Amino acid sequence: MKLLVTGGAGYVGSVCAARLVEAGHEVVVLDDLSTGHSDAVPDGCRFVEGDIAEVAGSVLSEGFDGVLHFAAKSLVGESMQEPGKYWYGNVVTSLRLLDAMREHGVPKLVFSSTAATYGEPEQVPIQETAATRPTNTYGATKLAIDNAITSYAAAHGLAAASLRYFNVAGAYGRFGERHAVETHLIPIVLQVAAGQREQVQIYGDDWPTEDGTCVRDYIHVVDLADAHLLSLQQAVSGEHRIYNLGSGTGFSVKQVIDACRKVTGHPIPALVASRRSGDPATLVASSDRARNELGWQPERADLVGIVQDAWDFAQARQEV
Repeated sequence: MKLLVTGGAGYVGSVCAARLVEAGHEVVVLDDLSTGHSDAVPDGCRFVEGDIAEVAGSVLSEGFDGVLHFAAKSLVGESMQEPGKYWYGNVVTSLRLLDAMREHGVPKLVFSSTAATYGEPEQVPIQETAATRPTNTYGATKLAIDNAITSYAAAHGLAAASLRYFNVAGAYGRFGERHAVETHLIPIVLQVAAGQREQVQIYGDDWPTEDGTCVRDYIHVVDLADAHLLSLQQAVSGEHRIYNLGSGTGFSVKQVIDACRKVTGHPIPALVASRRSGDPATLVASSDRARNELGWQPERADLVGIVQDAWDFAQARQEV
């Protein structure tokens, strides 16, 4: 298939693009490099630098079999401070992409959604039938796009899937997390081991969990990428399917820090701070729908293995 990957110079997008090339697909990466990196575009991909809202139509006019849409603004805190940036950058851009796909007859879409669409869950593990009550602008924009895709699928026969990620981690060779503003726990902890931070903060140790720290579901980025390929292959015209993607296993903040200590051999000092407002105690996915409908199975759910891949990537980047 000939496929367009938006945001393919970013973390998840670059890994997915690499896996698509390995599977024999023709891949074009479209990225404005606002947060991505040109050297993260996999070998074998054609790279187009540009704003999706402005150039999606001209790119798609070449003729494509599908789009994998990763490009987004994704900082939760920033989304609350600058909501317009997120409503435009996420929702308006996605609507223009959908219109361009319709204009040029592109039949399939896989969208990078998020567990943030659920907000604070009433039940764990979280199923796709859970109420969607996002607690931040970022989650609200992603939910709005999900709703738009549902409408486009019903009205125009689009074959679509939205994948709601939980905590993506790990790396794939030279493809890994390289955020200018890092907000994810594993790379933050590894920055302490690498000497880039003095310590890691634990936001509360009095949560109703086994060790008092928040529990999250970590999914390896390669497992995530493979779910995109399966979703693309099995998308059905006129249907918009939504899948939660996680390992189904929760790890606490303390468990993550201990795994990082084991992998790096560094003591990694940790300081307990007060809780952050809006942090749920536990977020774990039910991925039963993806397992049953897609035949997807997370193969890399071991936390130490996930951390090892992330650490190998971080160490390789320091040597560059």
